[in-house]
Amino acid sequence: MTILGRVAELRAAGVDVVSLCAGEPGGGAPAGVSARAAELHASGRALNYTPTLGIEELRTAIAGHYARWYGVDVDPARVAVTTGSSGAFMAGFLAAFNPGDRVAMARPGYAAYRNILAALGCQVVELDAGPAVRFQPTPALLEEAESVHGPLAGLILASPNNPTGTMATRAEMAELAAWCRERGVRLVSDEIYHGITYGSSDGIGAADRADTAETADAFDGIDGIDGADADGAAGAPGDRAGVERGVCAWEYSTEAMVISSFSKYWGMPGWRIGWMLMPEDLAPAIGGLSGSVSLCPPAPAQYAAVEAFSEESYAACDAQVAGFARARALVLENQARLGWTDAAPADGAFYFWAKPGEAMLACYGTSTAYCEALLEQAHVALTPGTDFDTAHGEDYVRLSFAAGYDAVAEAIERIVAFQRG
Repeated sequence: MTILGRVAELRAAGVDVVSLCAGEPGGGAPAGVSARAAELHASGRALNYTPTLGIEELRTAIAGHYARWYGVDVDPARVAVTTGSSGAFMAGFLAAFNPGDRVAMARPGYAAYRNILAALGCQVVELDAGPAVRFQPTPALLEEAESVHGPLAGLILASPNNPTGTMATRAEMAELAAWCRERGVRLVSDEIYHGITYGSSDGIGAADRADTAETADAFDGIDGIDGADADGAAGAPGDRAGVERGVCAWEYSTEAMVISSFSKYWGMPGWRIGWMLMPEDLAPAIGGLSGSVSLCPPAPAQYAAVEAFSEESYAACDAQVAGFARARALVLENQARLGWTDAAPADGAFYFWAKPGEAMLACYGTSTAYCEALLEQAHVALTPGTDFDTAHGEDYVRLSFAAGYDAVAEAIERIVAFQRG
C-alpha cells in the first residue's frame, strides 16, 4: 500500500507509471452486476441493514455456485456473506481460535493472515514452504511444526496462493483435509482466486517446468491465449473444458472453513463482498460475532452481486481470465530477458513470484531497494517480497499481471532497459 501511495503521487505529478503492484483486476464488475447496482440506486429504494449473514437470495445463489463448479451440495444456511473476504477472516478467526492458539500458514503467504491472527493474540507458525513443495504446506511440514512449537489449532491453506500462484492438487487437498480432521486442526481454505486458473489441478505440471518457452507453448490455445473463444473453452460459459477452477475444501471436509470473494474472478474488489462456508459447529458463533463486528455486509453490493451468477456474468469473467492468461504467457516468455530466477509456478491467480536476479540483488542489496529504484527511475511499480515472506522476502518480488497484457508488455520493456542501465 505504501508503493501504491507513491504511484498515486507520481501520477498526480504527471508521470506515466505502469503499476503491476496491486492484486486487483482492472476490468470491473460484470455488466449485469453494474446495471443492477445502477437500477437500485436510481430507484430511490431505502438501502437499510440486511440480515447479518446476508440476504437469502445471495446466500442461495452462492450455494448454487458450489453445485455448478464443484458438484457440492451446500445448504444456504451454511453460507455467510461478509464484508469482503477480510470480514470472513476476522469473523472466522474470532470464532475458531482463542488467544494463544497456534495457527500454521505457508511462507511465503498473504500478510493479512499473519496480521489478523497476531492482533487476536494467536501464535502464527510459519511453514517454510519453498520450491521443493511448490510453496504449499504439507503434512511433513505440519508435523515438523508441531514437534517444534506444539499442537496446532489451525492451518490456513491458500490455493491459488498469493503471492506465488501455486495450487494444491486434489490429492494434496485430500491429504491435508484428512490430516487436519484426524488431529482436530481447523482447516481454513482461502479460495478467493478460484476460477483464475490455467490448467487442471492434477495436471499443473505444465507450469512447473523451468523452461518458460516450453511452458508458454504448453498453454498456447488454452483459456483464450492466441485467439481462443472468449469463454476459453468449448464448454458452456462458466464451465471451461479441461480447466479445473480449483479444488474446494468442502469436497473433502465440511469441517473446513472455506472463504471466498467477488473481488478476483468477478473483478469486484471495491464492492467489499465476500463469503464463507461455515462449519456447522462454528455457525452460531460466526453469526453472533459478525453482528457485533460488522453488523451486515453492504446492502447495495449484496443485491447487485446476485447477478454475478448469471450465464452472461460467468462468460464475461472467463473472458477476463483469458486476458490474464495472455499476460501470464507474456511474462513467462520474457523471464529469460528479465534475468529473474527461482520463479514459482504460476498455476493460478495473477502473480509472478521470482528473484530479480543476482546482479540486481548485488547492486541494490534488497528487493525493497530494487523496487524503489525501479519505480523512481523506470516508473514501474512491483511489490517487494517482504510482506509475504518474513525470512526470504528481501530476495523476491511479486509482479501482478492483473493490469492486463498491454501494461505488462510495456513494463517488461522498461524493466529490461532499467536493468541494462
